[in-house]
Amino acid sequence: MADQSAEFAGLAALVTGGSSGIGLATARLLAARGARVAVLDRVKPADSTDLYPVVADVTDDAEVRAAVADVGQALGPVAVLINNAGIGAAGTVADNDDDEWHRVLDVNVLGVVRTTRAALPQLRDAVRRHGRAAIVNTCSVAATAGLPNRALYSATKGAVYSLTLAMAADHIREGIRVNCVNPGTADTPWVQRLLDAADDPGAERAALMARQPTGRLVTAQEVAAAIAYLASPLAGATTGTALAVDGGMQGLRLRPRPDRHRPPQPNDGNIGLHGRYRFGISNVSGGFSPLTRKDIRSIFLTHAR
Repeated sequence: MADQSAEFAGLAALVTGGSSGIGLATARLLAARGARVAVLDRVKPADSTDLYPVVADVTDDAEVRAAVADVGQALGPVAVLINNAGIGAAGTVADNDDDEWHRVLDVNVLGVVRTTRAALPQLRDAVRRHGRAAIVNTCSVAATAGLPNRALYSATKGAVYSLTLAMAADHIREGIRVNCVNPGTADTPWVQRLLDAADDPGAERAALMARQPTGRLVTAQEVAAAIAYLASPLAGATTGTALAVDGGMQGLRLRPRPDRHRPPQPNDGNIGLHGRYRFGISNVSGGFSPLTRKDIRSIFLTHAR
């Protein structure tokens, strides 16, 4: 069995948006698993002793090309590219002007394009040297679930999802796998800044937690673990895949939690104590007549015919 702790040994990785949050957690996890890791961001991470920082803005093609070339010279050809840089946006389709649409698309979508385009020659070189290379794009649950007041952000992440599939098809025969990770709302400095700007940060955080079936925010480390899996040589058969790390937000539809502090009411119908079902018939006076096992069996047999 392969040693997971050293699965990236001998490989160079580049993480964009790597100075904090999901990007920094990913960079540190890849380094812990043996990779030589560079982080590309507009600022250097506060503690980057185990990382190779390069300063660039993903909206500037010349800066991106220079930074990627620097990483290749310092660490060897990039074998793992994590396109994580991104920004948020709030509002309906009518709430952001053209300049804001262009700005967010420029970072979230064209940033992926610029970094990948610059890194492709190195990724191909890595395939020749190591037999493999991988790209992981940070997408979002907003790409696959309709979220209110996230029109612009959702549009950019929907584009990243489609771009991931197109890239996977384009480069699979070159030995380059392409996948994306779809986080739910994550507990990161970026999200905290959005909460701080809200009228009631506590209420807003509670609402974000409540919309995820786990009842909490996703951690940066949980998203990083999913990214590491998709990038890993151990996942060599996984490409063109979107991996949800959203606390069940996309796929689960749970019943509301029963109110355990509310006593049962005479007209509660078929809901019994602690949310369990009771079978019975509501009578004309508003009461409830439980059904016997014989009654229930008779009903099931009648419908079975």
